[in-house]
Amino acid sequence: MSNQQTSTDVILIGAGIMSATLGTFLKELVPDWEITVFEKLANAGEESSNEWNNAGTGHAALCELNYTVEKPDGSIDISKAIKINEQFQVTKQFWSYLVNSSLIHNPHEFIMPLPHMSMVQGEENVEFLRKRFEALSKNPLFQGMEFSDDSGKLKEWIPLIMQDRDSDEPIAATKIDSGTDVNFGALTRMLIDHLESKNVAINYNHSVIDMKRTSDGLWEVKVKNLDSGTVERHTAKFVFIGGGGGSLHLLQKSGIPEGKHIGGFPVSGLFLVCNNPDVVARHHAKVYGKAKVGAPPMSVPHLDTRFIDNKKSLLFGPFAGFTPKFLKMGSNMDLLNSVKPNNVLTMLAAGAKNVPLTKYLIQQLMLSKEQRIEELREFIPNAKSEDWDIVVAGQRVQVIKDTEAGGKGTLQFGTEVVSADDGSVAALLGASPGASTAVSVMLEVMKKCFPQHMKAWETKIKEMIPSYGISLMNNPELLKEVHISTERTLGLGDKDPVFKKEA
Repeated sequence: MSNQQTSTDVILIGAGIMSATLGTFLKELVPDWEITVFEKLANAGEESSNEWNNAGTGHAALCELNYTVEKPDGSIDISKAIKINEQFQVTKQFWSYLVNSSLIHNPHEFIMPLPHMSMVQGEENVEFLRKRFEALSKNPLFQGMEFSDDSGKLKEWIPLIMQDRDSDEPIAATKIDSGTDVNFGALTRMLIDHLESKNVAINYNHSVIDMKRTSDGLWEVKVKNLDSGTVERHTAKFVFIGGGGGSLHLLQKSGIPEGKHIGGFPVSGLFLVCNNPDVVARHHAKVYGKAKVGAPPMSVPHLDTRFIDNKKSLLFGPFAGFTPKFLKMGSNMDLLNSVKPNNVLTMLAAGAKNVPLTKYLIQQLMLSKEQRIEELREFIPNAKSEDWDIVVAGQRVQVIKDTEAGGKGTLQFGTEVVSADDGSVAALLGASPGASTAVSVMLEVMKKCFPQHMKAWETKIKEMIPSYGISLMNNPELLKEVHISTERTLGLGDKDPVFKKEA
């Protein structure tokens, strides 16, 4: 064991999209703060942020049906869709600032324009989609959305999905061209490279094993160097825990009261990936369907065009799986180790409440490849098993906590920030919409943890995010300006974008 102790201003745990975003913000706002990053793996963005470990959807509620709920009176509640869309507008402004300031380059290496579509089958679902379209298309955030239940039009939009389809079945889709495919792995690596160029210490193969508050109010973080086996101690005024599924364990080790009575439930994902270039070439959209009755929100099936490793891919899924690991490269003891005296009742209550989820996961685990292909055939009627391979995606840990609305042991499907009362430590927990809302979530972290600085930082934040503090939905002119400028900077208006390599 090493007795080495190093002091820094900020420690970021995990080199994923969240830490990379927060580090980039802080370097722009207070360049003289010392920042240190610890990452357990050998590279940045290898867990949840990795391009093969998430769906790569720029979540803006353009196609995800679970963000618009039908109310008992038959009307559609679009409040969550508005919130998520506004958050992605903030994200795009921040990314545009980074490109315009030459902090990152070649936006097409991490973001590509791609139509976002919702597709449903059956009379009842077609009626729901029509009502959803009517509610959204009146809102300036969703301008340009189209609806069709005409098979001729749908053949133009989604030829692969419409080929050999039974024409008697009612089918409808919405389409909006302002959607995106985002390679969060590539973006994370760009941001981390930028931070490294700004003298941020990036420590790979370093696992944080403990953290505690010191008598003078700082945080002491105990870190194991996985290459040498030595243990180092680092102190900081502020610690951000952005370790994906691993964040819950570290939050518990911190001992802050805000981290008590919170549990986690790990869910893994599988995708089918197409290996036939002729099939890949015949689909160009992200097409989201409707989750089956009793299935959780994260199981919404979708057929996605993806841009990965300089080539176009086609993925279908996700199929849910279960492993007790909290990270793809985690331990089989992760779930058991997360059960503490303060959260055991919360966890048990969640187990009792979520019998349908447990049943669903067991059913998903039992599926053969051919049964998965059968589910794919609801999207591509003539799909051939030999054209598709199975890839294992990332682990997501759904937050379990006691809430007023849901009672004890409520399973949360969103992204949550848990921070200490004094703002000296914050942890990010949860799953979707995750990476797409990284910028908004990190602004929330800064508001919670650096309230004394926010007024002084406001001018710079507005330079980075012109709509900061303003509702774009209520300011259509500003929305139009933001849309035009981000589309131009990020190359989202390009009709046939190609990957641009740096000269």
